[in-house]
Amino acid sequence: MLALCLTRLSTDRVRRERLGRSWRCTAPEGRAADGGDGAPAPLALYRTVANANRLTALCETAEAGGLAPGLGLAEAKARFPGLEVLEADPAADRRLLEAVADWCDRYTPLVALDPPHGLVLDISGCAHLFGGERGLLDDLLARLFHQGFAASAAIAGHAGTALALAAHRPGLMVGAGAEIAAIGDLPVAALRLEPELAATLLRLGLTTLGALLALPRAALARRFGADLLLRLDRAAGRADRPIGPRRPVPLLIAERRLFEPVSRTEDVEAILLALAERLRGDLERRGEGARRLELSLFRVDGQVARLTVGTSEPQRDPRRIQSLFRERLAAVGDELDAGFGYDLVKLTVLQAEGLADRQEDLSRPDADDRTVGTLLDRLGARLGEASVLRLSPVASHWPERAQDLAPAVAGPAAAASGEDERLWLFTAPRPLRLLADPEPVEAVAEVPEGPPIRFRWRRALHGVRRSEGPERIEPEWWRASGAAARDYFRVEDEEGRRYWLFREGFYGRGEVEPAWYLHGFFA
Repeated sequence: MLALCLTRLSTDRVRRERLGRSWRCTAPEGRAADGGDGAPAPLALYRTVANANRLTALCETAEAGGLAPGLGLAEAKARFPGLEVLEADPAADRRLLEAVADWCDRYTPLVALDPPHGLVLDISGCAHLFGGERGLLDDLLARLFHQGFAASAAIAGHAGTALALAAHRPGLMVGAGAEIAAIGDLPVAALRLEPELAATLLRLGLTTLGALLALPRAALARRFGADLLLRLDRAAGRADRPIGPRRPVPLLIAERRLFEPVSRTEDVEAILLALAERLRGDLERRGEGARRLELSLFRVDGQVARLTVGTSEPQRDPRRIQSLFRERLAAVGDELDAGFGYDLVKLTVLQAEGLADRQEDLSRPDADDRTVGTLLDRLGARLGEASVLRLSPVASHWPERAQDLAPAVAGPAAAASGEDERLWLFTAPRPLRLLADPEPVEAVAEVPEGPPIRFRWRRALHGVRRSEGPERIEPEWWRASGAAARDYFRVEDEEGRRYWLFREGFYGRGEVEPAWYLHGFFA
């Protein structure tokens, strides 16, 4: 586990907005307390706590001048007249922390937030890509420095141990079994206790974690509660601290790290094709095809762009995947800013389904390019999945509730391939167009419960030339017990137009007379 602590996140956010992302390289702090010689002026952020304005975040220069979080704003200004103060913005800090977490996906897909200014990365099986754990740690801190962040980090076998070390003994890498020795000299602040409890421990002379570990556990639990023991055990590696990755873990990942950044769309598509080729072998071995894929483009300045496409059926053809992302890139257009270029391109499979191997048609090698599924995928990639809909069956025999609109690329592949239509093989024909709400009509029948011989709909009179029915559909008693049964008829008028009408209720079986409705139109 690698714990990352962005100790100056709030003030770094302000500096980056004013001076640019590389401000630490061009205007390092600490050369002048008054902002001279090109150094930024001292900066502090405050919040209103219990009707008093108190400092919550400080830059290096302000902290070196003797200020500390929790100090009153008026006292801070009196002691440091040149101090610039701004109101804190926790929401903006949270967004920036999430952006850094997105960028950390270049190291591992398992990144968890540790608010208000920390991250935890599960780097199991990833360190060798960077020359070992030390190489990964150095690369991470160097890149963050060039992006304008003051950061510290530590690596340990347990998340609790790494978090305790990151802020107080940065750069340390602790192996299994060495946790207790590593944290013995850490202050009790490393446990991030409540202020009252931390103050009590300091008054009792318990200033380090080693002093707490030396005391009997039962006495600690009785005096200070079980939470203190849990935090202490997590820091000592005796108990696991679970982490919750903020993004779903991909099924498969293929990535390309670039020595020279690329910015042209054609270059991105060429790299994408190579990554899709690599994924095809893994998908074939698993007997699966991708249903949802994500393309991540990591800019050299730390921003990450993510594009997602879905498929109506399992897919592992690299050319098909490339064409879908080409449509997606064209749809995004100018909204996708490459900046100074991308130095990492990653293609991941987020969702997959079983896909049996099949023999290609040698006479029509491009047959797949003319399928309905290909059209649906391209339209979904260009217009958005919510813009391409299909009818999905619903477990209901009431016609207006028997189907629903769903994205064409969502759900099981069988639904998009037409297998759901087999559900209608054992029912009577259904109209091509179904009205959302049946519209009332005036109908005349030769016998009380027979088919209509004419009906009036929207003030137009229609004579019936042919009719079929009735098809009786009983109400769903578990939803509406007071509804009446329906008798549906398929009728054709004198001009050849075909309608789907039904009579609700029966003659002579209640106080309310039956009513006729028009529910749909046949082709």
